[in-house]
Amino acid sequence: MERPRRKPIAEAAEQAAQPPTASDLSAIVARFFAARRTAPGQTLRVCVALSGGRDSVVLLHALSALAASGVPLAVSALHVHHGISANADAWAAFCAAFCQHCAVPLLIVRVVVPQGSGEGPEGAARRMRHAAFAECAADFLALAHHRDDQAETVLLNLLRGAGVAGAAGMLAERPQAHGPSLVRPLLDVPRVAIERYAGEYALDFISDESNDDEHFRRNYLRRAVIPRLDERFPGASRSLARAASHCAEASLLLDELAASDRAALSAQSGRVDLAAFNALTAGRARNLLRWLWVDAGFRAPDTRWVDEALRQLANAGALSETCVATVDGELHVYRGQLHIVGHAPALSTPALCTPTLSWSGEAQLPWAGGQIRFVSATGAGLRRSLLATADVWLAFRHGGERLQPDARRPRRTVRNLLREAAIPPWERARLPLLWCAGQLVWVAGVGVDAAFACPIGEAGIIPTWEADARSPAAR
Repeated sequence: MERPRRKPIAEAAEQAAQPPTASDLSAIVARFFAARRTAPGQTLRVCVALSGGRDSVVLLHALSALAASGVPLAVSALHVHHGISANADAWAAFCAAFCQHCAVPLLIVRVVVPQGSGEGPEGAARRMRHAAFAECAADFLALAHHRDDQAETVLLNLLRGAGVAGAAGMLAERPQAHGPSLVRPLLDVPRVAIERYAGEYALDFISDESNDDEHFRRNYLRRAVIPRLDERFPGASRSLARAASHCAEASLLLDELAASDRAALSAQSGRVDLAAFNALTAGRARNLLRWLWVDAGFRAPDTRWVDEALRQLANAGALSETCVATVDGELHVYRGQLHIVGHAPALSTPALCTPTLSWSGEAQLPWAGGQIRFVSATGAGLRRSLLATADVWLAFRHGGERLQPDARRPRRTVRNLLREAAIPPWERARLPLLWCAGQLVWVAGVGVDAAFACPIGEAGIIPTWEADARSPAAR
């Protein structure tokens, strides 16, 4: 019996390199979401980030067709109107018409891209776009990045001097702290396959004029560099994408190591102990610091910042109040522990902070970007009857204030009380102080004055300050 002829290696490689057909692309997308169902027949809510460009149009068309064929998907679309281009309104109108044609609901979110943020127009627009993504009511927010985008991202990151995480490029799935997981169903699909799909279905799409401007580094790589690489190294984009998957696996292992180190080095407070951190090897300390920064919700810091932070931490004593900052947040050392906090709004910002604020029995009042709540109680907090007989107001510290939390001890300075309560220095200036008829009666983080403490059985008020989740006091 004649044995079947094996295909020559070159022939097999050529067939493997053939781009997927339109039906292949649809099957790839269907398998991607089938793997993410936790129960048979579960309907997944998938929202497509629709720019109106070819890639996102193809992804939305493929998903809507799958849903129409009976695949359990609830498909919607989100278009972020940046207002940067003169064509922005026309793009939004195109997206609305295309979604109507596909019978897919569309949400258009208008954002204002900040100027002078230090991150450049592209970076600022991306941040605003992802903020809109986080508000999306779906299980998955689908982005249309493909294999050639991945190759560009890897090259761009490597040329910036990125580490393993940067060389990993974009992930096929990335959970968000808030909102749906970001997914990229087309990440293994080459650009030519998307072009073929769009041609087979005669899909219209818009072209962003900025994509032709080689002043932007990504455009330069796409139009001038990668085509030359493909001439000398056939399949260069495919190889770069494969290398990215290897780096992604290595990056996950480094994240697991960092999480393990954080757990091993954390004090009872849950914060990392400075002495234990400094005992790590330089590589593990650098890895842990980057991981802590990203885990706090900040962008990965650059190498120069990490090196400077490590230098200062190595020379910091247990009583130091070290502070190293990026545009996203601050790294502090206080009482021998690392504190990673967000930048707080300036106390001079009128919309967030006022020097004094009267209280007339409200259940809550805004304060320093957060909220002060006044909760009714019996036999706890401040004596309601005393507060009802005089003017009551909130104020920041000015220095020299005194409080008597314990009737058995003399009145003491708020400065010393805050120090004893281990409230970090960067939080103290924002703390609310409650005054009644010129006497200090409550300090957030410390407690009530003994002369105003509510006796057992009487009506009381318990003030609590809930700092904004992004402010230093909340971390």
